[in-house]
Amino acid sequence: MEQVRLAGVNGPGGRGSGYAVGGRLVLTSAHVAGAFGTRVQVFHPGGTDAAGGRVVWSGTPGGRDDAALVLTGDSPHWQPPGSPVRWGRAVTDRPAIPCETWGTPDIAQRPGRAVEAEQLRGRLNPGTGFVGNQHVVDLDQPPPVWQADGASPFAGMSGAAVFCDRLLTGVVASDRAHSGHGRLNAVPAYVLHHDPAFRAALAEWDVGPSGGLQAVEFQDLADRAQDPDHARRLPSPAALLQARHQIVPFHGRHGLLTELTAWCRLGGFGAWLLHGPGGQGKTRLAHQLGADGWAVLWPRATASPQELRVLRHAARPLLVVLDYAESRADQIAALVEAAADHHANTPLKLLLLAHTDGDWWQHATTATSLAEDYLGAARIRLLTPLDDTPTNRDDQYREAAQALAGTLPHVEGLPARDWPALARTLRPHRLGGDTYGNALTLHMTALADLLDTAEPRPPERDRPIERGAVGQEADFVEDRLLTHERRHWRQTLLTTAPALSLTTLETALAAAHLAGAADREQADRLWQHLPALEGQNRDRRDRVTTWLATLYPVPVPTPASGGQPWGAFQPDRLAERHIGRVLEADPRLADHLLNGADDTQTAQLLTVYSRAAAHPTLHRLDNQLADLCIRHHEDLAPHIVATATSTDHPGPLLNALGTVTAHPDTPLDTLAALHDQLPSTNHRLAITAARLTHTITSRYRVLADANPEAFLPDLALALNNLSIRLGTVRSIM
Repeated sequence: MEQVRLAGVNGPGGRGSGYAVGGRLVLTSAHVAGAFGTRVQVFHPGGTDAAGGRVVWSGTPGGRDDAALVLTGDSPHWQPPGSPVRWGRAVTDRPAIPCETWGTPDIAQRPGRAVEAEQLRGRLNPGTGFVGNQHVVDLDQPPPVWQADGASPFAGMSGAAVFCDRLLTGVVASDRAHSGHGRLNAVPAYVLHHDPAFRAALAEWDVGPSGGLQAVEFQDLADRAQDPDHARRLPSPAALLQARHQIVPFHGRHGLLTELTAWCRLGGFGAWLLHGPGGQGKTRLAHQLGADGWAVLWPRATASPQELRVLRHAARPLLVVLDYAESRADQIAALVEAAADHHANTPLKLLLLAHTDGDWWQHATTATSLAEDYLGAARIRLLTPLDDTPTNRDDQYREAAQALAGTLPHVEGLPARDWPALARTLRPHRLGGDTYGNALTLHMTALADLLDTAEPRPPERDRPIERGAVGQEADFVEDRLLTHERRHWRQTLLTTAPALSLTTLETALAAAHLAGAADREQADRLWQHLPALEGQNRDRRDRVTTWLATLYPVPVPTPASGGQPWGAFQPDRLAERHIGRVLEADPRLADHLLNGADDTQTAQLLTVYSRAAAHPTLHRLDNQLADLCIRHHEDLAPHIVATATSTDHPGPLLNALGTVTAHPDTPLDTLAALHDQLPSTNHRLAITAARLTHTITSRYRVLADANPEAFLPDLALALNNLSIRLGTVRSIM
């Protein structure tokens, strides 16, 4: 909990407590604040003056939804918070969940002194009070001694927020009867979020879409980069395009959203694979789910299978969203095991987001008998372009431009402009190409046009558009936005790493998102392999890490994040374009990064490299990636195979495997080891596997002719393998 969010509330029901949840909204008690439209006073504990406010949503005083939202006025006596809170709900029946609350009860007050606060620790037992949709907090502190008149020492505590770690889980309603002042009744957050009017009030008053409730017991498993957020301060212009900020209004997928919502409400386990190209809106669509009391979990990529198996304890409706599912096979297997051990009395849904539904999905659904049982009936849907015709794109473009303009003032370091006025001057153009059916492309174009209007780029950068090549305008938008990101990089450089050149830091930025680092020590080892930082001392290298963390901070870092040194440069297409430009200029950068990389970094490097190579304007990367894999094929073989089955651009990887297979100098032992890496059934690798097995068979045939006694058994095994591989090829032809 944050002290700056604490509030005292004076309403028709007397004095109570409150908590600023975002924007100018303060959460408090309905029996303190009164009905909709009631005027109240809101103040910071310890302050001498109060700000006026009015109730914009109210539940039932004394009822199961005994809570209210107060909109504070513009007053020097009230400082609204810079970001919204995170909401949560208990999703298991496991007792003694640690919690805390903070308010202004009578027990803390002294005559003639400023209003004082009281911070209390306790335990929340989900099984207590569930019939009445109520939470009960068992306080850790001994019950306070109070006067004999029977008045509660916790009078004035009503309206205080109840937090479980970082998640707002309830709001104090009363001192629980017959508990000797050792327990508090609280209204659960899920009760409030079940009310559409409550969610509408959050959205209306600058708090943004609620994004659903997060699972309290599983919050250490959550990917903080996916936390729904309507941030008041954004680190760079590109941040406006992140799906989690939900800046551009959601539209065009309401039919699918309704279908997904109905699927979520079905009982038991269910899986759904939603796939499509990057920028088509998969992540944004997923963020729209779970807004009616469901708990939502986006597991972090570093969560171990053992950690994910605890989801079997879920006893409330839970939606698990796995982004980039094609690269998270171990986690999918763990989630299937959790589903198999789940009691199935409440819904447990798994929504997988991926670029493709190719061989990785076939492997995931057939890896084990459990996978066949739990994923075999999964719904599969290709997310098609938002609008197949350009008819409505002008309106969508204007809507995006206005929404982005309203948020651009929150971008740190961006010059002040009348962005809404600039947005009104924009005229949609060149939106007829198929590429503009991609939602992200349309939004990127609106943002680039806005920024270009305020800060024009050099004229020569416009020449590719003037040539009018098919698809080139849409491809060029990433480069246009990178021009504005570089201005931001340069400004940040002056305050964090002034002794280093921007070129060096741009290379470091590409390396950071190409290979990644789990903590600052691994980041330092990464920098030591960059020629641009060769010979620099630890202080200089640490400045690079600091620069990156300033540019792209880690959202709400916690011990579970493992000391992650920086956040993601998003959207992915923009990061991939920057990485591709750096790799084109320095093809050996990836070789340096592989020197000392662990398995996680190596897998990430090949995956991101292949995605960057898929960009039409980065055509040289195909050959560069293939050459990299050929040079390091003995070390990279398992990763090449794994990436080739999951990426939507496997061509360079398959070419590398083919070149290694066909080269006469490749040792037979190397070919045999490579064959062992290939899955027994995989459509994408079937022809490559058949050619490799044919080469191995030919080699053994020559050896068997010269020395039958030594090599005939090997030849027989190779022939058997070849027949199996050829059978697989025939089955897919």
